[in-house]
Amino acid sequence: MSLEKILADLKKGKVAPCYLLYGEEEYLISEAISKIIESILPQADRDFSLFNLDGESAGLDSISEYILTPSLLGGCKVVLVRNTTIFHSRDSLAELVSKIRENISDNQEKAAKYFITFLKLAGLALEDLLGAAWKNITDEQWGKIVEGDTGDDREKWLPRAVEVCISLGLTARKDTLDEADKFGEILKKGLPVGNCLILTSALVDKRKKIFKIISDQGIVLHFGEVKVTAAKEETLKTAVQELLNRYGKKMKPAAWIALGKKTGFELRRSMNELEKLIFFVGNKSIIEDTDVETAVGKTREDSIFELTAALSDKNQAAALSALKSLLDQGMHHLMILTMIIREMRLLLQAKIIINSGKLPAMRAGAEYGWYQNNVYPAMKNLSGSFKKREGLLPGQHPFVIYNALRNSRSFSYESLAGFLDDLLEIDRAFKTSARDPQLLLENFLMKACVKAS
Repeated sequence: MSLEKILADLKKGKVAPCYLLYGEEEYLISEAISKIIESILPQADRDFSLFNLDGESAGLDSISEYILTPSLLGGCKVVLVRNTTIFHSRDSLAELVSKIRENISDNQEKAAKYFITFLKLAGLALEDLLGAAWKNITDEQWGKIVEGDTGDDREKWLPRAVEVCISLGLTARKDTLDEADKFGEILKKGLPVGNCLILTSALVDKRKKIFKIISDQGIVLHFGEVKVTAAKEETLKTAVQELLNRYGKKMKPAAWIALGKKTGFELRRSMNELEKLIFFVGNKSIIEDTDVETAVGKTREDSIFELTAALSDKNQAAALSALKSLLDQGMHHLMILTMIIREMRLLLQAKIIINSGKLPAMRAGAEYGWYQNNVYPAMKNLSGSFKKREGLLPGQHPFVIYNALRNSRSFSYESLAGFLDDLLEIDRAFKTSARDPQLLLENFLMKACVKAS
């Protein structure tokens, strides 16, 4: 069933006892939840009739108590449980590992959450994997834990996932099979009249009994991840236009680009910042790039952008300032290292592509609009010859490619390859020595800013 059909039924007073919204697109799920709740509960009733629970920490017994208790006001009551893991199973382990791999470089917080779920389902404890203890899992044991996954690359992501979980203070809570079955029986018997349960989950195993029960008793809505760059941008533009129309606002193209620089054109973050902008401009009907620069605070991506720009300019002071800004924002040193490595890899790929002669020459100081018209079409054609793999430059957003091509002009192939070797040594030092992480990063930045390229 589509969201439009669900909302049409709600307008007619047809409220299902349970809704499950699942998939990768968190912003679209959040928007759908808002529309569903608006259709069920008046704003004035939400203080006493809307209950928000975290599915990763709330036990099923606790959730059951909420959904079996009638509303204090005697009308409708909505229990919203976000990010529940009840639909995961051991059959989800291979998919979870894939999600961890995909996100460990660019979205470590998301990767960490997938990793915690992985640990719960695999029956592993975070404490047992600290330091080099994860190496105690043999290839044979790994194959039994995650069927269909060789795990031959786990040294690239597993220890990093452990470190990130620790830095974020994440812990695992385990639901037993008996709890899940008990919860399913409660849903089968039916909820009190007027009560409505809304669940969200990134992944589901459709073979699980609880999924089949909810499919029979309620409504299931899937929000699959938009993976193609053009489709992602189109989805974002549609969401942006809908939000702007809602508040009677317009956005200048320069403001759109400025916002994208700060959010990476990622859907959820872009929409959160746009909402802030709308309230910031007040009665102004048009949002300008200056509004974006003023209202949207410095993000981690800003600081990374400043860091790479400082490296391109061989500006030690600016590079060290950007590093300090990231550390002051509470970013873990492993995350900073990962993001620097990612940027250096993109720059190296840009240098290789430029040296291949397969792109039109990109003039010094070329602006983004010129790049889109003169270089990006050739890059799109070139990307067809690349195997689709996470982290390759041709698969990035056009603005990311533009920056990589522009900034790579300041480096030689040899210097970029050398930087990656240096960063690998820093990564090894983080994990095997007691040396100060900040000092290691500072030494790298100072060396990179003076190294001949």
